[in-house]
Amino acid sequence: MSKLTGKVAVVTGASKGIGASIAEYLAAEGASVVVNYASSKAGADAVVAKITAKGGKAIAVQGDVSKAEDITKLFAETRQAYGKLNILVNNAGIYDFQPLETITAEHFHKQFDLNVLGLLLTTQEAVKLIGAEGGSIINISSLVGPMPLPNAAVYSATKASVDAITVSLAGELGPKKIRVNSLNPGLVETEGTTTAGFAQGDFGKHVGATTPLGRIGQPQDIATAAVFLASDDSGWITGQTLVAAGGARQ
Repeated sequence: MSKLTGKVAVVTGASKGIGASIAEYLAAEGASVVVNYASSKAGADAVVAKITAKGGKAIAVQGDVSKAEDITKLFAETRQAYGKLNILVNNAGIYDFQPLETITAEHFHKQFDLNVLGLLLTTQEAVKLIGAEGGSIINISSLVGPMPLPNAAVYSATKASVDAITVSLAGELGPKKIRVNSLNPGLVETEGTTTAGFAQGDFGKHVGATTPLGRIGQPQDIATAAVFLASDDSGWITGQTLVAAGGARQ
């Protein structure tokens, strides 16, 4: 039997990149997966098609998790499709690096509304659907949470907040048998990091060269760690931060 047989998982921001890989790996271990997306229906449908082609179960559900009404809809459709929830992966997020002199209220709220408030409201709704047997909540944070980068004060602050929320909610939700952990990637090669110029060129080469394992990450490096945190293999682990960065320390 696979590690997640009979489980139901919601993965936010799962139409591409790390979220898509996590959705695929959870499904491969037997979970029925809700592939959430904000705008890329084609991307989410492609992830669902990939999962179902391999015999897995998945549906795509639209919802911008910075909006409370969309979050409510996401979990209503999850309940309608599968009747329960065991695993939530808070993956949806945005990054926008700016130096101090260009930071605005809009820049601040755009990232905090999704990366922090959206994560909290999504978790709030998920807990209502997780049964008495408990479950696992995985917050996708970042290496920049504990190790902030220059010109990324706001983004780094959102991820430090996620790590703090993880510890707080682990204590709060432990009596409900709900585990809460952070999964903190280093630089990972995705569509987003490639488009932004982080994964390729001099920056990506520098990060790979200075990482003990000699390369930047791939989405599956994070997905396999997410499977561990979602499964009973990590049943005695909560309130922790798992750094998946090839040994990188910034």
